[in-house]
Amino acid sequence: MTATAPGARDALEPPAHEALRGLLGAWALDACPPEEAARLEAHLANCPSCAEEGHRLRDAAGWLSADEPLDPEPSLRRAVLDGCLGRRDATFHVPAYAEPYVAETARLDALLRDLGELDWLEQAALTWHGGTELRRPAEVLCHLAAVDGVLARALGLPDPASGDDLLTRTEEVRSAQSRRSPEAVRAFWRAQTRAVVETAALAPPETAGERVNYGAFQIPVRDAFLDRAFECWIHADDIAEAVGYPYHPPRGAHLRQLIGLAAKLLPLALASLREAGLATSPAVAEQPRVLKLIIEGRGESEWLVPVDDPSWTPPPGTEPTSTLAIDGAEFCFLCAARRDPRRVPVGITGDPTLARDLLSAAPLLSRP
Repeated sequence: MTATAPGARDALEPPAHEALRGLLGAWALDACPPEEAARLEAHLANCPSCAEEGHRLRDAAGWLSADEPLDPEPSLRRAVLDGCLGRRDATFHVPAYAEPYVAETARLDALLRDLGELDWLEQAALTWHGGTELRRPAEVLCHLAAVDGVLARALGLPDPASGDDLLTRTEEVRSAQSRRSPEAVRAFWRAQTRAVVETAALAPPETAGERVNYGAFQIPVRDAFLDRAFECWIHADDIAEAVGYPYHPPRGAHLRQLIGLAAKLLPLALASLREAGLATSPAVAEQPRVLKLIIEGRGESEWLVPVDDPSWTPPPGTEPTSTLAIDGAEFCFLCAARRDPRRVPVGITGDPTLARDLLSAAPLLSRP
């Protein structure tokens, strides 16, 4: 009879086989004593099933110890992030008006964390009512930092750009950051967003009402934070679209705040549409009219929008001349000029001309 090698005999004897098989997990983590590791490796050379399982476990252990993050299902990432934002104890108290900005900058940063080297070379389409520009993710961050800088300046922080023209400011920041790596630009943007939030958190309550001057318009600090959260979400969605990354609208409570800001600014957009001679329905001075905006789905809410006098605040219970029902996310994309006002799904009752004018005015809220 031919002698059998020790490893082969182990593979044929169930008790020895199972004993060695039980060491595979420790071996994969390099936790076996040297003598056990040597005996197990001799067994793996003659037992294909144990060898396959052992190498699979070692590969998994390598993933767990790698510096690069695992790539979880995007919906799982969003759920975990939302849970952390909603439940963790904050190191300082963030004002309610700044919470959407904190959430949206965190979500964008999570997206950026997952970008590969080639993803940073993709071009995102940034659209507003006057056109579209193609920008790489790092250039999008430069744009966000340039506009965030106006808010930073109002809070007494350093402004990375000069002047009030937003296009000029963007080019100035982009030029200053052009020789830096995408990760360095990301770090620059993250540092600015954190400084803005911390300053607002530590500022006295009256800071929320101070004016932020964007040149063509002025809004209070509380609204400027919502404006910045809105644009951060929209441009994050632009980047996600360019790299094929699933991205979702903000959580319902935050989306409702963003919609509220847009509803507040809609009368001014409608006035601009009329000044340009593009509105079908003229203003009525004798008896100001109201449109009821019904938001469905995420961000569900109702808003009374004055359509004749932007300075008039309709009292609760005012009978609307027209009612417009639209999905919350679709309404925001419309205000960001990502939707065609003639094609966006809506429900209209009452005066259809007034509702259609408001839909046409909404994209005017977008800007480069």
